[in-house]
Parts: sequence; structure tokens; C-alpha cells
Amino acid sequence: MANRRRPDLPGPFAEDLDEAAIRRERQRARELRQSQWWKRKLAKGVCYWCGRQTTPSALTMDHIVPIARGGRSVKGNVVPACKACNSKKKQLLPIEWEQYLASVRLDPEENG
Repeated sequence: MANRRRPDLPGPFAEDLDEAAIRRERQRARELRQSQWWKRKLAKGVCYWCGRQTTPSALTMDHIVPIARGGRSVKGNVVPACKACNSKKKQLLPIEWEQYLASVRLDPEENG
């Protein structure tokens, strides 16, 4: 099996990720999506990242620590996210995501 690295993304990555391990984690995520625990999370209709209320069908599963960065598909590492946040976050770690959000927020004093 081929190993893969993602040098095109910022920050530390799990070195030499095994394709079989990635496939296993993705399969675990698919199984977790079918669980009652996940369905209850979705039913709340709130994006973990932006806090916006949305319909449960508009939420996606996001790994807090992405699989490509060594994250696992376990309850403590997956959260419901709106499609906009999930698409923008991509494979960033939470601290990188917070830095991104801070960089795009407008300073209220500058807009005065």
C-alpha cells in the first residue's frame, strides 16, 4: 500500500499515513454516522464551529483533528458542522482554524 504525506497543508502531519489506516478511519466514520449518538448530535441543529442554528440535514460530520493529520473517527473527535465551516476548515487543526477565523474577522474599531 502506498503511503502519503500532505506537504501542501500547513502544520504537523502524521508521518507516512498508511492508506489502509485511512480507509479504516473513513469506514468507522460511516458507521458512526449511523449511530443514535450521532443522530442526536445532528438533531440539535447547531454547527460546532460557528454556532449557527441550521437544519440537521444541512450538517456534516467534521473531524476536529482530521484523519489526514492523524485524527480518528471516535466520538471525541467528530462534531456536526455546517457545510460552509467544514469546507473552509478543510484539514486544519482547531488552533489553525481559530487563527484563520481571527484573520478574517473585522475589527469593530476599524469599521467605526
